[in-house]
Amino acid sequence: MGPGTQVYLYVHIMKLRTKGLFYPGRSFFVVNLILVNMSSESIKADNDTLSNKFRGHDKTEAATMMTPKEAKQKMEKESQEAKNNIARIPIPPLKGALTHYKDFPSKLIRPRPVDVWLPEGYDASSNKRYPVIYMHDGQMIFHHADSSLAGMDVFWNPDKVMTRLVNNNEVRPAIIVSIWMADWTEGDRGLELMPQKAVTDEVWRNMQEQSSKWRAKSGVGALSSDKYLKFIVTELKPFVDGTYLTLMDQPNTFIMGSSMGGLISAYAIAEYPDVFGAAACLSTDWTQGDGAVARWFSDHWPEPGRNRIYYDYGTEGFEAYYEPFQLQMNEVLRGKGFIEGNDFMTQRFDGADHSPKSWNARLHVPLKFLLGNN
Repeated sequence: MGPGTQVYLYVHIMKLRTKGLFYPGRSFFVVNLILVNMSSESIKADNDTLSNKFRGHDKTEAATMMTPKEAKQKMEKESQEAKNNIARIPIPPLKGALTHYKDFPSKLIRPRPVDVWLPEGYDASSNKRYPVIYMHDGQMIFHHADSSLAGMDVFWNPDKVMTRLVNNNEVRPAIIVSIWMADWTEGDRGLELMPQKAVTDEVWRNMQEQSSKWRAKSGVGALSSDKYLKFIVTELKPFVDGTYLTLMDQPNTFIMGSSMGGLISAYAIAEYPDVFGAAACLSTDWTQGDGAVARWFSDHWPEPGRNRIYYDYGTEGFEAYYEPFQLQMNEVLRGKGFIEGNDFMTQRFDGADHSPKSWNARLHVPLKFLLGNN
């Protein structure tokens, strides 16, 4: 059974559960009943994505249920419309201190802005050193005048969340480095954040079928996520460690992102387990390549004991498609010997959608996972 079919099956089970028609005692019957219906509708069971053939199902249900491809296209359209209607707000005062590097140089990737945030109480003349969190999509992380989105209500605002947690003695203070996304042309962000080694020619074709942002690109060779991670590890991190009072070792070096930023953060653990001690992956977009990244991780994940990872997802909009893929990734982690609650954590946030506001509202959870005093 292909991943797309599994999502189809999962959504139908959820619909039956809400109607009181699914419970453990009859799960085998229900699953087989759905599979019979799926077979009669010519839904391929191997590598196909969700079928849009709903003959034999309730017409209203068929009209409202979308495939991941349809949902992604709808989300991209609505996202563009939403950008044109983003609420304007005053730029709030920052907690802590921030340095904006307008064009951080690199020999590996195109130069772009990088923000380095220092927590309250940071004193360059002291001996106190701090853990470091590297975050993606820097345009939406800290709300300050130099941001390309300044004045828009689209920010994570980790300065405020971190300061509150530190003042409540819930986490250790940390330095946050936010790396601006590649947004030169459509799809450039994805080229840097899609885990490169997980993408075969077949996966690439699947990605192009799902989204126009991939169709505009030449092929698998256009992906640059390996260079992006190498930039963080060999160019950016040495600069940060040499300029600021950091704890440079692996247990105090973290990486965090959302959506495809979640994919690249998990990829960083797989590719550089000796550099990053832990990752926080919010709303990880496993649907890219129809779950190809999770499948690749099953053979390319570090041994347990040295790395920790946090995952979460919402339930609204396109995030409704994430859960079955996330559950597959959880099984990968368990199969590798990772212990839930110790080596990894997965959280479901009912009612949460795919937006910086949702990530800000629950940012305290991954920060406690990474930096918690308990």
